[in-house]
Amino acid sequence: HQDNLLFLWSITVSIFGIGGLLGSSGSRYLTVKYGKKKCLLCNNLLMIVAASIMGCSKIARSFEMILIGRFMCGISLCVPLHHQYVGEISPRKLRGFANSTSSFFWSLGKAVGQISGQRELLGSQSLWPMLMASCGLPALVQLVTLPFFPESPPYLLMHKGDQEGCKKAIRQLWGEGHHQAEIDDIMKEKATMKNTKILSVLELMKEPAFRWQLYMIVILTATVQLCGINAV
Repeated sequence: HQDNLLFLWSITVSIFGIGGLLGSSGSRYLTVKYGKKKCLLCNNLLMIVAASIMGCSKIARSFEMILIGRFMCGISLCVPLHHQYVGEISPRKLRGFANSTSSFFWSLGKAVGQISGQRELLGSQSLWPMLMASCGLPALVQLVTLPFFPESPPYLLMHKGDQEGCKKAIRQLWGEGHHQAEIDDIMKEKATMKNTKILSVLELMKEPAFRWQLYMIVILTATVQLCGINAV
């Protein structure tokens, strides 16, 4: 029935956000326990599995596989790791630029996906499974190359207390030289975190000091969602 088809289509579109909610909610615990590099590798594996499931959905004649794949993509993509890792492994003078590249490539990826999804390209009756599976290609590239990168230096020093490992990671990333100033900055941040209470979502909403910032974020996010850009 047409209403059932519309309902299933709506779930297929929105389940990505439900996966994203779960992924972002558990990100802090996972990154502290396992480190950003390991979590990124697991994210890539999850994305490759999701891409494979969605790519095989037409052969299996199963729309449920698209639902599962999009849910897994939401978990993988919405764990806020990429910009954290890129920012932490970048030298101080390039940190702002490195952080901004995450938003740039996120937007570029969405644009490439929209263009590739045209009926004249991969959005045709025969090629759409390839389009669904294409999200696994960047994940595969990162899965192959990421093992050659070190763990985040701030994570090694702040959470593991491994000062030698931190120095080794910094030398591997930034080359030989005197990097004591960067290590001192990480130590200062660690000392600051010890004296700072981590708020839960409910505590954040009740805290008067953050109320206007919270209002601003909610209004901006709601405006982006309701301005029509998703429909376009």
